[in-house]
Amino acid sequence: MQKLSGSLDGSVELPGDPGYDQARRVWNAIVDRRPRAIVRCASVRDVVGAVRAATEHGLEIGIRCGGHSAAGHAVPDGGLMIDLTPMQAVHVDPGQRTAVVQGGALLGALDRATQPYGLAVTAGNVSHTGVGGLTLGGGMGWLARQAGLACDNVTSFEVVTATGEVLRASKDQHKDLYWALRGGGGNFGVVTEFEFQLHDIGSAALSVEVDFPVAQAATALRRWRDLSEAAPREATFTAGIGGGVVTLGYVWVGNPHLGEALIPQVRALGRPSGERITHLTYLELQSRDDVRDGHAVRRYSKGHYFRVLTDEAIDAIAAVTDGPFAPGVGLQAYGGAIRDMPAGDTAFSHRETAFELGASTGWTDPGEDALRIGAARSFAASLEPLASGVYVNVLGDEGTAGLHRAYSDEKLSRLTAVKDRYDPANVFHLNQNIQPSGAAALS
Repeated sequence: MQKLSGSLDGSVELPGDPGYDQARRVWNAIVDRRPRAIVRCASVRDVVGAVRAATEHGLEIGIRCGGHSAAGHAVPDGGLMIDLTPMQAVHVDPGQRTAVVQGGALLGALDRATQPYGLAVTAGNVSHTGVGGLTLGGGMGWLARQAGLACDNVTSFEVVTATGEVLRASKDQHKDLYWALRGGGGNFGVVTEFEFQLHDIGSAALSVEVDFPVAQAATALRRWRDLSEAAPREATFTAGIGGGVVTLGYVWVGNPHLGEALIPQVRALGRPSGERITHLTYLELQSRDDVRDGHAVRRYSKGHYFRVLTDEAIDAIAAVTDGPFAPGVGLQAYGGAIRDMPAGDTAFSHRETAFELGASTGWTDPGEDALRIGAARSFAASLEPLASGVYVNVLGDEGTAGLHRAYSDEKLSRLTAVKDRYDPANVFHLNQNIQPSGAAALS
């Protein structure tokens, strides 16, 4: 590692170094692993050197950007972490409506660079999420119903492969890799640069949240579901249950005065007990759910996709209890431009999804681990027979079963073929792993 350190534009953190413990911390405090070395890459050359050093020494590779992987895949115990966070530049061409984004950039950096021009691309709902992990798994956000998923808007990727080769993947170059990177996760290399097509969305947003007593949850959720089916694409309908309250509403990105037309219909879903109607900028919207001390919280979550949110599913969702260890439950509408993209054009699956459900829990006492995780799993298991799949970015420890819920058999076959070509030894296996078909695959 000393030889590698002397050739870097960035730096190496080793156990005992002042910055080591901070560099290995990720979003989920359950993850407490100790890499043999953390290479803080400041250039593509650094990434190439790190990949080659890891393979030379037989070290597992973890790739860190925002560190939001629930399973903590970025932190390989005894392995080599490739930390991309020093590579966070964003260059915007407002005339061409494009943004070139380095692999370590966070969503907030992307939004801050594009919004002065009234431009944006679909990004997640928390500004300290990494652009890389979000986009490679698909990339749901408040603009997706208007502009498609984040991965739908990538025009090219710069990728460091398992052999240390630097490739450009686009519709004209390495087309198979370009297809796989749009939804197939981090299985195929280290993405050091994304080029996005941007959209003119202005800078205004509207958030509508109306509370109803949880006793009204099932009836109100049915009406909310039906109302969302005819909603304009500027509106992303949301629902949440927790604390004895069901909160129903939507986020509108665009002219907020047009978005206000739906407010009376949301109020009429039941007998409201409170509401929050908030006019805010898009930048404010994108950071309002940030949690400043999030890296101190232990986390677990489960998710489902629903092609149809049936009355039976709504009854099961509404039955979630408010016990001390019950997860919080949220729903977010899909459709619109997500569904418009032909299913075969990207590795991302389940474009026919109508709603995504997430059940999440956070705590600080390690003694609660089994109870918290068990409650989330139990709730999710009750809904799985009614669900149609899962978003790969919310998978944790589900293994092969999770992959078969995230991708169709046809897409898994195509993804395996791409893995065989670009990473036949499964060097990049700390992810929702698509194993190569050869005997060299690691377990």
